[in-house]
Amino acid sequence: MGMHWNWAVVLMLLLPTTGGAQGASPPATADSTLPWTNLLRMDAATLTLLPRRGEGADEGFVQLEPMVALGTGESSRLILGAPVRLRLWGGGAGAGLVRKEDWDTLSDWGQVVRLFMVGGDTPHSVWLGMVEGYSLLSGHLVRRYGNRINPDYHPASVIATGTLGPVYAEAFASDVLSARLAGAEVALDVQHVLFGRPPVPGRYTLALSAVHDWGRIGGAARPMTLAHLDATAVVLRRGRKGKRVEAHLLGGWGGRPGAGGAWGAVVGVGVDALTPTVDLRARLEARLQRGGFRQGAFGPDYELARFQVAGPASVPLAEASFPEGTSAYGEVILGWDAVRLSGMRQRHLFLSLGVEAFSWGRVDVDGRGEAQLFHRNLTVGVGGLATAMGQPGARYVVSGEVRWRFLGGNLYALGQGGTLLFPTPEGTLRPWGFAAVGLGVDNAR
Repeated sequence: MGMHWNWAVVLMLLLPTTGGAQGASPPATADSTLPWTNLLRMDAATLTLLPRRGEGADEGFVQLEPMVALGTGESSRLILGAPVRLRLWGGGAGAGLVRKEDWDTLSDWGQVVRLFMVGGDTPHSVWLGMVEGYSLLSGHLVRRYGNRINPDYHPASVIATGTLGPVYAEAFASDVLSARLAGAEVALDVQHVLFGRPPVPGRYTLALSAVHDWGRIGGAARPMTLAHLDATAVVLRRGRKGKRVEAHLLGGWGGRPGAGGAWGAVVGVGVDALTPTVDLRARLEARLQRGGFRQGAFGPDYELARFQVAGPASVPLAEASFPEGTSAYGEVILGWDAVRLSGMRQRHLFLSLGVEAFSWGRVDVDGRGEAQLFHRNLTVGVGGLATAMGQPGARYVVSGEVRWRFLGGNLYALGQGGTLLFPTPEGTLRPWGFAAVGLGVDNAR
C-alpha cells in the first residue's frame, strides 16, 4: 500500500519476450529444460507528497523505477529494482537530491530485491522480497501482514518452507537485514505418524507456532512474543479432471508467554476450491480474546500499530490493553483468469478481503483487488485498510493504481494516489497523501 503499493501478481509476471499473456499454458516440463524468460521495465513519474491537516509543506519528486525480472518455469524467479526519488521542490533546508528516508538504514537496501524465489509452490522453497497479505500457515499469529505499510521503511522478508517425513515447517523474518519480526510454525501430520504415509498428506494436523518482534529498526518499540497451538481436520475432499474442493475444520489456543491471563481461543471452518480458471480460498472463524491477547496481532496494520494503535488509546501495540471479548473473522481470496490459471502469472481478476467484527463494537477491514480489462491493456488496482471502525481514532489507509497500455502494449501510462501515515520520532503517526502520474515501457508484449 502507499508509495510502495505494487501487486505481487504483477511483479511475479514473467512472459517470453516473443509471446503474450493470453496463450495456453505450456505442457508440464522439468524446469531445467525450460528456457529463461525476462521482463525489462522502466517507469518515470512525477510524485507529490501532500501533508494533511496543514502539517508541513508538500514535496515533489521525479520518480524513476527500473525493474529487471528473470525466471524459468514456475519455480525460479529473480526480480530486481527499486524506486529512486529525485527532489524537485520542498524538503526544507539541507534536503538532498535523493529522498534520504528511502535509503537511510541498512534495511532500506532490501527494497532492491523485489523477489527471489527457488522452489515455487513445492514443499521445499525459499522466498525473498516484499510481502503483502502474508499469513504464516494457520494465520492465527501472522495474518495478512505487509512489511512496507510504513512509507519510510523498505525491508525485504525471507520465507522458507521444508518437510521431513510427517513434519512440515515454515519460517519467516520480516526484515532479512535486521532483527525485527520473525517466527515459525511446525505442523505434524497425525495420520502419517499413526498409520504410515497416507495417499494424500495433511488430512489431520497439529501445529505449533511462535512469533517474536525484537522491536528494533524502523523505530524502536517494546519486544513482544506470541505463541499458538492449532488442530485441523479435512472433512471433505473432492477432485477430478483438474478440479479440487476441500473443506476443513479448525481449532486453536494461543497466548503471550510471560503475560499471565493473556490467551485466546478460536474455532472455524475453511474451504479451498481450485479449477483450471478459478482459485478460491475462504475462511470463517469465531474467536475469544482474554488478557490483551488477540489472534492475528501481526496483521496488515502491524507496522503502524507498533508505533500507535488505532482507536482511543495513543500508545504502541505492545503497551496497549486489548479489550476482552469475542469476534467473528471472515476471509476470502479469489483469483480468476479467463484463459487458464498458471502458477503465479497475472490474473484477469484478483480479490482479497479480510473482515473482523468484535463484540464490543470494533470492526477491522482490509482488502485489495486488481482487474485486467480490454485484452489486459487496462489494469486497475485498489487497496484499503480500515482499523478500529466504530471507535474514536479509527485509522484509514487507501491507495489505487491505473495502468493503460497503448501503441502495441509496450508503452503505458500510469497513475497512482492514496493516503499515507508517517511515523514520527515522538511515536505518533503523521497523515499525508500522495499522487503520481507518468509513463512506462517494458517488453511484456
